[in-house]
Amino acid sequence: MEKTLREKMVRVIRLSDTGIAFEDLLDEFISSSEEEIQDTLNQLLIDKEIWKNEENRFTLLENESFVYGRFLAHEKGFGFVHRLSEEGDDIFVEEKNKNGALHQDLVMVKLKKMRTKSDEGKVLSIVERGMKKIVGTFQQDSLGTFVVPDDKRLPIKIFIPSEFHAGAVVGHKVYCELFEYLVDGNAKGKIIEILGHQNDPGVDILSIVYKHDIPTEFPEDVQEQAISIPDEVPEEAIMNRRDLRDQTIVTIDGEDAKDLDDAVTVTKLDNGNYLLGVHIADVSHYVPQGSPIDKEAYWRGTSVYLVDRVIPMIPHRLSNGICSLNPHVNRLVLSCEMEFDPSGNLVNYDIFESVIKTTERMTYKDVNHLIAKDNEEVSKRYKNLLPFFDTMYELSLILRRKRFDEGAIDFDIKEAKILVDENCQPTEIVERTRGEAERLIEDFMLAANDTIAYHLCKEALPGMFRVHESPSPAKLYHFANFITMFGYRLKGKVDEMTSKQLQNFIERIQGKKEEPIISRVLLRSMQKAKYSDVNSGHFGLAKEFYTHFTSPIRRYPDLIVHRLLREFVINKSDPNTLTLALGEIAERASMTERRAVDAERETQELKKTEYMKDRIGERFQGIICSVTKFGFFVELPNTIEGIVHVSSLQDDHYEFDEGKLQLVGKRKKKVFAIGDSVSVSLVKADIDERKMYFELAKEEKETKKPKKKSFRDRFNSLYEQ
Repeated sequence: MEKTLREKMVRVIRLSDTGIAFEDLLDEFISSSEEEIQDTLNQLLIDKEIWKNEENRFTLLENESFVYGRFLAHEKGFGFVHRLSEEGDDIFVEEKNKNGALHQDLVMVKLKKMRTKSDEGKVLSIVERGMKKIVGTFQQDSLGTFVVPDDKRLPIKIFIPSEFHAGAVVGHKVYCELFEYLVDGNAKGKIIEILGHQNDPGVDILSIVYKHDIPTEFPEDVQEQAISIPDEVPEEAIMNRRDLRDQTIVTIDGEDAKDLDDAVTVTKLDNGNYLLGVHIADVSHYVPQGSPIDKEAYWRGTSVYLVDRVIPMIPHRLSNGICSLNPHVNRLVLSCEMEFDPSGNLVNYDIFESVIKTTERMTYKDVNHLIAKDNEEVSKRYKNLLPFFDTMYELSLILRRKRFDEGAIDFDIKEAKILVDENCQPTEIVERTRGEAERLIEDFMLAANDTIAYHLCKEALPGMFRVHESPSPAKLYHFANFITMFGYRLKGKVDEMTSKQLQNFIERIQGKKEEPIISRVLLRSMQKAKYSDVNSGHFGLAKEFYTHFTSPIRRYPDLIVHRLLREFVINKSDPNTLTLALGEIAERASMTERRAVDAERETQELKKTEYMKDRIGERFQGIICSVTKFGFFVELPNTIEGIVHVSSLQDDHYEFDEGKLQLVGKRKKKVFAIGDSVSVSLVKADIDERKMYFELAKEEKETKKPKKKSFRDRFNSLYEQ
């Protein structure tokens, strides 16, 4: 069979070790026109079968060390390429080797050489631009009007032709669409929405929301469906459900929570066991698969909780209304009842549809008082429920003890609680507390999620799982080396480390001044949890089976789990009839979760910087949490973090000891190390960069040597005597 020109060309290129020039191809295929040869080459380039190297010679991609990936830029100019289809660490790219690549671009990279920590590469081509829309500030100069992106990883200008201003004026925060990338590295675009003036209250956070492409408004068909859903539970919806309205069932949430999607109850059985009931809002009853609300929920993936607002996954009419387990009203739920023996072993369970009427809407604050028995007024108010909460607390401690005995890792990482006024200005930043009530709810939700996942796997049913892979040996080796600076060693082989061994280590450092720092480094050594349609266990929780079942109001994977339970557990359908693309749903949910976390973190850093901008010159006591060659980072008790730059250390020349992660004075040998307590003064709060800059505080009272007396002073002193 006669081979095509394409096939012949691929064969010739393959036989050439160093590649072949265009002129050589013309000589090789004299029977074909130059146009035919060029068209064939272009198609091979488009199909990514060949590549034109730096010597302008065509070579097969299989002959080169090429990698496709997503370019992740750093605001300092360099970046990393995250491999799309291959295993391995991200590829480091120097600024001079970006070849015009911008943050989030899909690129082709040629590996250059091995570095100590990662491969290094050079961007050869930009396959697809990643940033289609950006948020920035509208500005003007002698060259025209343009938008400066808020994202510091995009060091470009987007020029806006006059016909695409959309009424924007200088200082407006705008959302613009890029339609042309220019040869000088900049771009052209058009404004598609004006968010407000950069100084207007709330526009700063709205800009972050748009930057992360988080939807803020519900489409018209979603709103219409929400309006059509009744405010009360109709009697016909209750008929085939187990009626639990006579039981004592409570919700326990924060004081400002409005979307109450879980309720709990615990009773002590005659056989000495505990019966735990976890009842979750039956969102799937109101949101059928493929409906407008369902499609929008899939797209959003999760509710986003920012400093001053909540962007819900489903409309407030549902999340705060008929789906919220508000007190004293009928609500439809999916229930998981579990029987535990006094050692915390699961001996029986049941999964079913039910109707409940919650007895009380409890807050974490009040339940913490009831558990501690330290507030007479609260105890009097809930006098009839005191034995109920005592039993709940008993079971909570049993389940927690068993979980830790099995190896669950408890990262007690500090979180900030940021209070803002009506203009979205931060008024106070404190450490978010996690009391016994918060832990109790966590214990019960973990138990329910574990039980649901166990049932799905035991019955070989389709599932949506929350998986957490074991940490890579390389990262654990780095952690093991890190803790030697504090005199610690991991027990056991690092490449065979279990969660139980790591939890034992955390218990060893509990209460030590270095505990927060070590816990943070260990957390960074872990893989990120994600969603998957294949169960592979949860390393951090030491669980063989785990899923997310308990928050369908605010997490789409939980809604999917509810659908699977209704279809295959309650209705007993054939698992082979599954119509959901669980793999795609898991991938989308993992992405939207990361997006929400990034937006939440960025808004917190913004408000922390705004809070500190009026505190220039103030003195603070903090702990060194990280040391680099250019300085050390200090964390304050309220979680705010800033850098003391090495250039501000004027008393000596400090050198970085990479092995011990310390700055050491060359002459005086003074050491700054992780875990040290230091007193610092704030010198700058950069809102644009979201960074704080400290310097070591001057001592309030300097110790002075006594002044040496002159001869005249000594003479006069003797004369006076």
